[in-house]
Amino acid sequence: MVLMSALAGFLQSRSCDGTHTQFDKLRHYPLNLSFLANHIATMNSEAVSALIAKNPSLKTSKAKLEAMVPGAYVMHKSWGFGRIKAFNEGAQRLIIDFEGKKDHPMDPAFCATTMEILPDKHLLVLKETHTERINKLIAEDPAQLVVDALGAYPNNATTAIDLEITLAQVIGEDKFKKWWSSAKKIIAKDPRIAVPEKKTECYILRDEPVSAESELLEQFNSTRSARRRILIADQLLPSIVKKEILAPDYSGVLKGVADAVKDSNQIDASERVYGAYIRDQLAKALDTDPSTLEPSQTTLVADARDLPAISEKIPVQFQRRFLDLVRLAHPIEYRDLLFSLLKTSQGKFTTEVINFLVEDGCSTELAATLQRWQTEQNLRAPVLLWIVKNRSSKKFAKLVQELISPRLLSAIFFAIDYEALQAASARRIPLADVLSDDHDLIPDLLATADAETARDLANALMLNQGFEELTKKSLLARFIKIFPSIQSLVAGEAETREEQLVVSRASYDRKRTEYDLIITKKIPENSKAIAAAREHGDLRENSEYKMAKQDQQVLMAQKSNLEKELSHARITDFKDSALDQVGIGSVVVVSNDAGTSATYTILGAWDSDPAKHIISYKTPLGQNLLGKKKGDRVNVRTANTEESFQVDSISRYIDLQG
Repeated sequence: MVLMSALAGFLQSRSCDGTHTQFDKLRHYPLNLSFLANHIATMNSEAVSALIAKNPSLKTSKAKLEAMVPGAYVMHKSWGFGRIKAFNEGAQRLIIDFEGKKDHPMDPAFCATTMEILPDKHLLVLKETHTERINKLIAEDPAQLVVDALGAYPNNATTAIDLEITLAQVIGEDKFKKWWSSAKKIIAKDPRIAVPEKKTECYILRDEPVSAESELLEQFNSTRSARRRILIADQLLPSIVKKEILAPDYSGVLKGVADAVKDSNQIDASERVYGAYIRDQLAKALDTDPSTLEPSQTTLVADARDLPAISEKIPVQFQRRFLDLVRLAHPIEYRDLLFSLLKTSQGKFTTEVINFLVEDGCSTELAATLQRWQTEQNLRAPVLLWIVKNRSSKKFAKLVQELISPRLLSAIFFAIDYEALQAASARRIPLADVLSDDHDLIPDLLATADAETARDLANALMLNQGFEELTKKSLLARFIKIFPSIQSLVAGEAETREEQLVVSRASYDRKRTEYDLIITKKIPENSKAIAAAREHGDLRENSEYKMAKQDQQVLMAQKSNLEKELSHARITDFKDSALDQVGIGSVVVVSNDAGTSATYTILGAWDSDPAKHIISYKTPLGQNLLGKKKGDRVNVRTANTEESFQVDSISRYIDLQG
């Protein structure tokens, strides 16, 4: 009766959830009380006590076992998020619905160590029970979503790694990365949340809200890192300028940054210059004269030899100010210094230097310099990238219009090939991407080319290491559209590829080692030699430069030849050679009319070793022997004489190997 009463209550309670149809169905079937009892039973204290008696090590997990009730949400180490559906008392198994695996039976003892019971306010549970609200927070209020997430953890804190894993499950792996990128900026400003510096540290839900500025001040005062203090002061600067922080805190920040700039040996030259700039901005906000602070910004850029190293690391937002400093510190020679910086510039700094020179009235000088660099083959990839991206710009038309030529395409191919050879990984090359993505670029650069020049450039493309084969074919099609005769290059390549070279594994490995040595060592060393020779002055009288360029031609020819050979190679172990006729992998005994005999082993294209009577099948003797049978005669012409041999026996090379 107790069971029937519990069953009736259970079914009645289920009807409140709109599932009364299950009761309607049950009314038409005989009740199997044992079946129902097994499926609606709960892990009550008696069941838990029985499990512990059977397995005493579970005593410490008693509370967790008692929480394993139907309806509880769980997180399993292997199966992930799920919900307990029932407890089968007869089989002593929990019945759990996991995503993609419904009605999964599990041993409670096993679950005690591999599964967590999630509290009702856990974000994954709220996603199921309050879906509409959670979706709204995801879309409109990410900070509140994180507050809700942290509220479910003991002490209202969890590691950044754990929080991100949970949020990714709630939001969806495919959408999380983009969402989290923008959400972090909002969360960092929320006074309720303490944001960690490292992923191994914790996000904390504060007992009382703390402003982002106060938190930054706390971080500033707690760190002794000069680099960190400069970065925090940079973040505080807007608030300090607006007088949003109490006055007593100002002097401590200024002094800390000033000390870091003046005395710290933890920062490099670029960080020191930028730190001095932040220091002076703070001083102005505090009505302190920046000129009283040492070292000054101009002093830190006074040595022209330091400028290239500083320019490589300065923050993007400080690049313009840095160029102003160079002009201020070097009023006479600053333009020459800026041209030197432009030659070796990277990324956005390239654009900033060019804009600065144009605004400074140096357009004519800049155009002439770019022309000279092109002639001297001194245009580096970042400058080339800027040129091709701005070739249609009205603002820079006079700068680049004379540069858009076949010669520029040659410089682009060289820069791409050089970067590919220098790269330690398979990272993408921006200049190669632009050449591939901009369908008008090659036609623009070939507009003044003749057929012979275009063919040479197409050859350079086919040998370039910076493109995948499919990309090469796509770019080559753009050449062919303008110069149809270049199609013969493709046809010639296809014909060459039809001729395969049969080679042994050992000889292939030797060729590959030779190729790798040229690619990874000889060509990079040669490129460095060319770059070093360029710095010695006039290229017309520069013998070191000419010799390095000659070496480059030889190395590139060797590289091209090895690439072709390796691409045509077919490795064999000579197991397919026959006994009834001579083939690749045969050992042949021949004799001449005088009765003198000799034994020859015919192997792969790169296996010749005359001292051991091993010959390549590509040699004249090898070619004449192929296909011959025992008793056949072979005529071989060497120099001005012709000799005749008879095939006495044929055996297999593979059979003679121990």
